[in-house]
Parts: sequence; C-alpha cells; structure tokens
Amino acid sequence: MAAELKHAYRERWVRFHSLPGSKRYPVTADEYGIVLDRYNQVLDGLFTRQEVYLVTCDWSDRLAPDTRPDDHAQWHPDARYWTSVRTDPAETDAEFVSYTHLFVSRFSWRHGAVDDLLRAVADDATAGVMIADLSLERIHHPYDGGMDVLLPSAAERDTLMHQYAGWLSHHPEGF
Repeated sequence: MAAELKHAYRERWVRFHSLPGSKRYPVTADEYGIVLDRYNQVLDGLFTRQEVYLVTCDWSDRLAPDTRPDDHAQWHPDARYWTSVRTDPAETDAEFVSYTHLFVSRFSWRHGAVDDLLRAVADDATAGVMIADLSLERIHHPYDGGMDVLLPSAAERDTLMHQYAGWLSHHPEGF
C-alpha cells in the first residue's frame, strides 16, 4: 500500500535516503542518530503543530486481521483497526491470496513522537508505516533506507527537494 504511493502520485512524490551514501541499514549509535534526525526533520516540517494519522500494518491470508489493535499499542497506544485490503487483487490462486490490515490512531505531532517505531522501520522490523495529515494530502512513508513523501503539489515537493537536496537518490527516477 504505502510503497505504491510513489507510482500513483509520481508528480507529488519525493524520496530521501536516511543515511549518507545511500547506506540502507544503520549499525552504529551515530548512524541511528542520523536516521532519526532525518526522519524527524522532514516530519517536523510537514506536521509541526498539526494533528496526524499514524497508520501501521499487518498481513495475513485472511480477510480479518490476525492481530488486535492492542498488538499495535507498542507503536501507538490508541490504535484501532481501520480496514483490510487485498494485497494483490489480481492473484487468482487462493493459496497465495493475502490481505494488508491497517491500524490507525490520531495524535498531535511532536518531534520524536514515534522514534521507537522509526527505529523499527530502519531495522526492517516493521513496514508499511504512514504518517499523514488529516486531509491525507501530506504523507510520510518511512522505510528501511529512507522515506517517501507525498505533498499536495509539485511546487511543494520541489521546495522540499531543494531543502534536503543532499539526501536525494542519485537514481535518474529518484528511487
């Protein structure tokens, strides 16, 4: 779900790497500090003094989630089950059908509010996380290795790209 946003909204999307040299995983305390600082700088710029949605995911082969909102309390105490989406609607073999289960909470953004979750994302211990404004026009999707950001317009995306130009990918398509 979150990983597909860059394809659906290409004109408003930008990707930043979370470590210098496009290194994917932090291993030292200093590198974890860089990762959290980069995530939080962008998040603060997007959401300071705003209410946000925090969305986390689970996956299973059943339409109903295998986990309860309580299982997501480690990331956000007020998590509630929101919805489930078939992961690959084109899959016809019942043995391979799977679902993404979304859990959501709402809170006032503050610097460092989800550092434990961001660290788990950086370690690839969880995935599919999204932090969004209430209008869903600004979406921050952290992943192991960086973050994808969607903004309301290409002009706002370009401003953010300029602000953090040193964190951009060198890939010709921004990946």
